[in-house]
Amino acid sequence: MCRLLVAGLLLWSLAAAAEIPLAERRSGAAMMGPDLRAMQEDDSANPAGLWLLDGAALWSRRLGEAGQSCADCHGDVTTSMAGVAARYPVVDLAGGPPMDLEQRINLCRTTRQQAPALALESRDLLALTGLVARQSRGLAIAIDDGPAAQPFIAAGRALFLRRQGQLNLSCAQCHDDNWGRHLGGAVIPQGHPTGYPLYRLEWQGLGSLQRRLRNCMTGMRAEPYAYGSAEAVLLELYLRWRARGMPMDAPAVRP
Repeated sequence: MCRLLVAGLLLWSLAAAAEIPLAERRSGAAMMGPDLRAMQEDDSANPAGLWLLDGAALWSRRLGEAGQSCADCHGDVTTSMAGVAARYPVVDLAGGPPMDLEQRINLCRTTRQQAPALALESRDLLALTGLVARQSRGLAIAIDDGPAAQPFIAAGRALFLRRQGQLNLSCAQCHDDNWGRHLGGAVIPQGHPTGYPLYRLEWQGLGSLQRRLRNCMTGMRAEPYAYGSAEAVLLELYLRWRARGMPMDAPAVRP
């Protein structure tokens, strides 16, 4: 990890120069056909709505030794969580590692509710994450890139540029260099995570950004990062910073 941070710092000053120009960025939704966009934008047709209903029930459910619900601390999710997901992952100003939204929800469960953490990628955690993310729809992604965050963002960028796996590919080769082209009949997107967690037709279910990253790494014939690992969160942080200023459309629909 320390070596990765050092390498990332060396790349930080060059980061902005190699990015897709801000004016040329396009979300995955902008590269879909009209039918899928209509499904995403209609709450009655978006399949992720089933998870949001579960998330609303979990938000109000008192549990754990503390007998507390999310609502007991935060109140109405539509107001208290507005814009929250747009800021995650966040970096601890005291120098700790980045924390993504799923980890934050689990921290609240274990410390505030005194309840067991939810399994990463479980239906309940996706439901709560999707509910919180829904309250940021239409708001700009606003990752803090102050001095405390810069080494971690740069470390995530180093992972984005690292060639991996039997195919010796990097994330950047697809999503920076070849976006808009086709791979296996599908359009290669720019890789901006504006809609996670999202409903993917391929999965027939809701999934996190880390699930999608693991899919990509499997396609590269590389060893996927474990859910919640330092590498996965660093890459998630960089990708969200890379999409800074773009509006969120979570929970999105994708092919």
